[in-house]
Amino acid sequence: MKHRGKGLLRLDAAAVAAEAKLDGKYLLRTSDPHLSSEDVALGYKQLLEVERGWRDMKQILDLRPVYHRLEDRIRAHITLCWLALLLARIVETRTDTTWTRARAELQRLHVGTFTGPAGTFRQTTTPTPAIRRLHDSLGIALPPAILHLDTEPGPADGTHR
Repeated sequence: MKHRGKGLLRLDAAAVAAEAKLDGKYLLRTSDPHLSSEDVALGYKQLLEVERGWRDMKQILDLRPVYHRLEDRIRAHITLCWLALLLARIVETRTDTTWTRARAELQRLHVGTFTGPAGTFRQTTTPTPAIRRLHDSLGIALPPAILHLDTEPGPADGTHR
């Protein structure tokens, strides 16, 4: 846009057309003259994925700095963070959804403990169709409806043992 006296704005059609020719194009620069254009572009794409991983670890997995002094603990912490990110990526690629959505849906599956005169049992909630799809996509069996059944009666006051 150009400013044309008295506050009027006008579009410069030639400038818009020239800018449109650059849409979707990237200017990549490297200090290694022996790299091909494809290798440079691939390197930048990989860099974007690494940056996405760090961003996701901070935002989606909610990881915060932890200060360790011993090398074994540092290595263990890094390995656990990497495994958490790997798990999130596997869920995303196999289920074709985001980790945030998958986690929210999976958190709807609960276990309740019930105690009565006939005994105690633990039961899972009925899985939603979305939970069934996630388990199928990941190749994970759904938990059984009844997880534990103790037919011995509880104490006379009905409290859980």
